[in-house]
Amino acid sequence: MVSVPVRAETDRAHGGRWTSLRVGGREWLWSRDEPRRPLVAPGDAFADAGGLEECVPTVRGTPDHGDAWSRPWHRDGDEETGEETGEETGEEYVDCPDFRLSRRIRREAAGLVADYRLTAAPGYRFLWAAHALLDVSPLATVDIRHGAPTRLYPDDGARWIAGAWPLVDDLALDRLGPDDGTAVGAVVAAPEVSVRDGHAGRDTLHLALEAEGQPVSVALWRNLGGFPADAPYRSIGVEPMLGRVFDLAAAGEHDAARVPGSGEVRWRLTVTTGRDPRP
Repeated sequence: MVSVPVRAETDRAHGGRWTSLRVGGREWLWSRDEPRRPLVAPGDAFADAGGLEECVPTVRGTPDHGDAWSRPWHRDGDEETGEETGEETGEEYVDCPDFRLSRRIRREAAGLVADYRLTAAPGYRFLWAAHALLDVSPLATVDIRHGAPTRLYPDDGARWIAGAWPLVDDLALDRLGPDDGTAVGAVVAAPEVSVRDGHAGRDTLHLALEAEGQPVSVALWRNLGGFPADAPYRSIGVEPMLGRVFDLAAAGEHDAARVPGSGEVRWRLTVTTGRDPRP
């Protein structure tokens, strides 16, 4: 497998959304026209424009997809941005009612590293997800450690079914497949995931999450034209996350990240890609 450099673009003015994750001529992030997205304000229902949204302190529930996606982000100091240099964004941050979330994205030889820091009162509980919607074909597959504990959410509610990756309740979650009118979510207790696509699975996107002392997992949103009911469309979310549930209100004792006595939580997301050179 040959590693290929990755370039990212973000939009600080509109929730810090990652708008591009490009490898050579391939764009990994899916997007759609959503006229509400530039006009959103805190408390608004989620406006799905695709890309990668920073969802914190919850994904589902209240506020919808969290507080950070609907607020402008800021740059700390005078460092150049990734859009200008292609190397590093400097530190970007967003202030929300109960916390500040900061991130720094830098490019390395084999991919991208995004370092995050959340500051809040000790004891504050939260979820965070890199809510990445991917532009992949129906032949794409999702690779996670076989047997990893998995919670399948068969609808958009709080109910979940326990199982082990990749087969839960007779659903093969690692296969994306063509549109069939279904939409399911899952949370897998694993720190990393690979998505394979292209001819014979030659293109690979690998996401890995590190967060000492915090629960880490991978969320999957497999919407094959089943959501929303009034105007369904296809969207595939593969989302490294802190926590083990979609809705903070439903989190058990060990299902959410917790701010320690230092008042901050740090974590790292690493994004690498590869391409199989075989014909």
